[in-house]
Amino acid sequence: MASYWLVVGSPENWRTAFEHGNIWGIKETQRHLWESLHENDMLLFYATRPVGGVIGYGNVRTKFRQSQPLWPRELQEKKLIWPLRFEFDVEYCLPPDKWTTQKLVSKDLWPRGGFQQLSKDKGEHLVYSIRTFDYGVQIPKPTAAIEPHRQYGRDEKEIEKAFPSHDDVKEALVEIGKLQNFIAESEYQFELGRLDVVWRRVQQSVPTYVFEIQIGGNIYQALAKLKHAFDLWNSHVFLVSPQEDFNKALELLSGTFHEILGRLKFIDCVKAKELLAHKKRYHELEKELGII
Repeated sequence: MASYWLVVGSPENWRTAFEHGNIWGIKETQRHLWESLHENDMLLFYATRPVGGVIGYGNVRTKFRQSQPLWPRELQEKKLIWPLRFEFDVEYCLPPDKWTTQKLVSKDLWPRGGFQQLSKDKGEHLVYSIRTFDYGVQIPKPTAAIEPHRQYGRDEKEIEKAFPSHDDVKEALVEIGKLQNFIAESEYQFELGRLDVVWRRVQQSVPTYVFEIQIGGNIYQALAKLKHAFDLWNSHVFLVSPQEDFNKALELLSGTFHEILGRLKFIDCVKAKELLAHKKRYHELEKELGII
């Protein structure tokens, strides 16, 4: 069951959050709250004075730890103040020019407490109240990551079924990431060497999605990198390999790498190229319709 959270910040920090791909952060002293935060939890955006009210709501997409300053105060002081971060989707938000005049005010809120959990009843009531506004703007959710759009794809018989090469899969994943408006790059350097492909929301962000490709390679090494990426950044981690190798990985996940058993996802390496074909066709159709 999703929890409800009041997210309190200055109008300046909210503008920064929205401009940088919907990212928020909290202090290390509130780690216990960050650890209690889960994907799909509901968030109520509260802007402090001169606004002084709720300006919108959304839900948690993913959590991560960051080592780069982002907000104006962090940049000015050249240090991290809010390192425990999360990305969120915006379900509903007032336009900035209406924040001061049309925000939602409630005597049930205690914004001085900063980031705080709300009761289910209070959270649902506030979301319902915001939904009754006539002047809000709907902000569409980004396309879900790694979701094939079959209705716009080529016939599956046209897609080559032989195993693609490591480089072919790597290039496909980078291109898919870019089509989904991520900063996608290959050979991303980190402590254990290089990660095959990573997707990031913004330049200042750590990797949100991490992919290791193993086609006849060392699965143990790939899982070690993925586990370290998860430990460092709380990234979504993926092993891309032939279907027949998944059982080998599962054996290791039940032992040495049991911490990421519930987080790691498998992608058949053949399906990576198939997905790119679908994505390209979908992207071309969007262009034809003039919606991008």
